Amino acid sequence: MKQLMLAFIAWVSLGISAGAAAPRPALLMPSETLFVLSVPDWESAVQAFEGSSVGRLWVDPSFKPFRNKLMAGITEGVVGPMEKELGLKLSEFSGLLRGQLTLAVTQEKGEGAAAGAPGVVLVLDSRQESEALRKLIATLKRKWIDAGRQIKTQRIRDVEFSSLIVRSAELSGLVGAVFQDATGEGNGEASGVPGEELEIVLGQSESLLLIGNSAKTLERVLIRQAGGLVPPLEENPDFDLARADGFADAVAFGWVQFTPIYEAMVRQAVASEAGGGGSPFAPRADKVLEATGLNGLKSLAFRVNSGPDGILGEALVGVPLDARLGIFKALIAEAKDSAPPPFVPGDAVRFSRWRLDGRKAWDTLEAMVTGISPELGALLQMGMATAGKDKDPNFDLRRNLFGNLGDDFIVYEKAPRSTNLEGLGSAASLFLIGSPNAEELARAIKAGTSLLPIAPSEGGDEREFLGRKIYSIPLPSIPSAAGAEPVKRSFSFAASGGYVALTEDTAMLEEFLRAENTSGRPLREVPGLGDASQRVDGMGNGFFGYENQRENMRVLLEALKTDLGRIQQMLGSSDQANDWIDLSLLPPFDAISKYFHFVVYSGRATPRALAWKFFAPTPPAAP
Repeated sequence: MKQLMLAFIAWVSLGISAGAAAPRPALLMPSETLFVLSVPDWESAVQAFEGSSVGRLWVDPSFKPFRNKLMAGITEGVVGPMEKELGLKLSEFSGLLRGQLTLAVTQEKGEGAAAGAPGVVLVLDSRQESEALRKLIATLKRKWIDAGRQIKTQRIRDVEFSSLIVRSAELSGLVGAVFQDATGEGNGEASGVPGEELEIVLGQSESLLLIGNSAKTLERVLIRQAGGLVPPLEENPDFDLARADGFADAVAFGWVQFTPIYEAMVRQAVASEAGGGGSPFAPRADKVLEATGLNGLKSLAFRVNSGPDGILGEALVGVPLDARLGIFKALIAEAKDSAPPPFVPGDAVRFSRWRLDGRKAWDTLEAMVTGISPELGALLQMGMATAGKDKDPNFDLRRNLFGNLGDDFIVYEKAPRSTNLEGLGSAASLFLIGSPNAEELARAIKAGTSLLPIAPSEGGDEREFLGRKIYSIPLPSIPSAAGAEPVKRSFSFAASGGYVALTEDTAMLEEFLRAENTSGRPLREVPGLGDASQRVDGMGNGFFGYENQRENMRVLLEALKTDLGRIQQMLGSSDQANDWIDLSLLPPFDAISKYFHFVVYSGRATPRALAWKFFAPTPPAAP
């Protein structure tokens, strides 16, 4: 009986061990990881995509003609030639993807020529399909040998790995063949150095397919898989920001350790200057990098989540509060109300509000220039002291212009009046600068524009409108279609309500100036906007934005239909590639409008990082 119980316990233990889930990416990758891009659970990610409005749009029957032609072109022009050269079906590998899919770059340590070289590893978790994965790897190795290519076998931590040796000339030939079939251009001939070789190491450990460029990199991953003593990425201090914010549990996430990248940039810059590669009068590259504040940047991270209520994304720039210098100090918004003001109309298709202290930002940027080069800083100071003095001895650029900047910058845009290529590029937008003395700021801008080479000597036009003075400065004309007159442009601005409004669209400026006398629903009352803003931490963190995806997509599709021929030419000169992307097969917007709604986004500064979030709520009409 005792022996039977021990046998049962051993059998259960073996079963648990065989079916154990692979470690999460942050535990599987070593602490020396510099970059990781991961979908921690592929099956869950596929379900999230299929349930999203984007996923439902992709399989919508009205989208089927365009989708099928695009996918057939990619299969025949790219996947087919690649499979022919490699002798395998890529779908066989993708069909085994069940768990995580992770790509990582690590920093090799030690001595010798390989020290410091990046290690690359790709991990695919087949979960319960490990036996099918084993057979597929065996088939790949057999076909590789049958094709006369070199292969070596080695054991890493008692796991068999195969090194596929690829000469650069063969790799160039593969890329050339695929490129030729995909675009109809090129000759597909090999162009690499004949003696140069690339080693691709691949093998299977339990349910994981591991592919890398060095045995040393894969060995550390194997140790982490077994729970060994190699420290995991999760214990990297720079990864703590992403770990604490739950990034590693998202549908998809990415992370970059920036400190080694910055150090490499400095070394390269110093080496280049030591070799005589730069001008002796140019600022030192390491000083430029330091003054910008990049030395304070520790890491970058992003994540994407999807649920029944919509798609949520977040990005973090890991710059601790005490390390924020240069651009990271200049561009930080203050935690103030950033909601759309009442005068922003409800038909605006884009809006953003940035509560940046303009005077402090300019002082910081000026200090950054001086830090890069005291000589440049002195020239900037002299230029500001003398600017405009020839026209007005009392004009002081620093006092009149930068001294009158407030802490409120707003831009909003309306849909273009014509749905063609020209219309897409000339949508009406208005830029607002908050100021404690808007009238003086407007006059300072007028004086400043007279210094620009595009401004006429007489300083442009001035006119009265509803008791406000509108300044207009002519701009260079835009070339038009053959035989047509060039499109004339002008830059207009005026002060009103504590703002200076600037635009190329005079009608939009006049609409802003008469805003107190107009009625209609403002943007801030758009249904669902308030609730959606809570998913991005509200409208009180200093930066908030909105985009009407439905209206923007409607305009885009109409422009595609209107200028189909010209757009096809812009996509490329390849007839075959153009045939894949057959824009004439796109459905009318009314057939797919139910999949589009709006997007909101916000930014905020925390003691550990600068953070941005975006949220695309599920359209209320989506099936």
